Amino acid sequence: MPHREIVVNGRKTPPSLVDLCVNTTIDNLRYLGDVGETDLYLLDRILPHCTLDQLMHIEKSSQGRDLSQVTDNLWKKFYEKQFGKEKTEEVVRRMVKSKRTFKWIQLYEAKLEYIAEQEKEAAARFKQRYEKIDARKQSRQVQICTKVPPSKNKRGFFGGSGPGYNVSNVKSNLMKKSKVDYLNSNEMKNRAAMKRMASQTQRNSGCSSSMMRPAQFKGKDSASTSKPLKPIGRRF
Repeated sequence: MPHREIVVNGRKTPPSLVDLCVNTTIDNLRYLGDVGETDLYLLDRILPHCTLDQLMHIEKSSQGRDLSQVTDNLWKKFYEKQFGKEKTEEVVRRMVKSKRTFKWIQLYEAKLEYIAEQEKEAAARFKQRYEKIDARKQSRQVQICTKVPPSKNKRGFFGGSGPGYNVSNVKSNLMKKSKVDYLNSNEMKNRAAMKRMASQTQRNSGCSSSMMRPAQFKGKDSASTSKPLKPIGRRF
């Protein structure tokens, strides 16, 4: 790593040991954790070069050390960068109005928790809505037919003796209504009337034929008996 020279009164001077330490630390911020008792003026030169994750790691690692004198303004910049200038100004107005102050790292973490909670509630609502839609689809499904044991007296659906199906369950209300309408139609009534008339005519013709037959037989008998009988003479 090249040395950073300092210009004083137009003359270049080699960097001091402190400068070398600061520059080395800045180049290796990814390895920095607990800053311990490091002077604030040194941290003021080092920490502004941290990324958000690096600064958060240093804050959490430096237990018992308040770094807000150096990091509070840095956290405000991260807050504004991630959530916008308007949100940052709104937070400032609320703190002024309530006469209360909070560290910007606390405000940043609170904002992250609020967003996570909102996303969790939105996911729960979406899941509940999806379950309702799925339940509604399941309730609209119709079972077309039901498998039943084969009948002993009747043949199967396809004429065989294999397992049958309950065909009566397959008939829809529309088919039943069509059948009833057809049975009550004028055509079926006319057919029924013609059948009744034909059966009545057949019965009447049968009765007349049965009445004619005894008369014929009687005529033959009377004809045979109407012939004169010859007297039978006595034989002695």
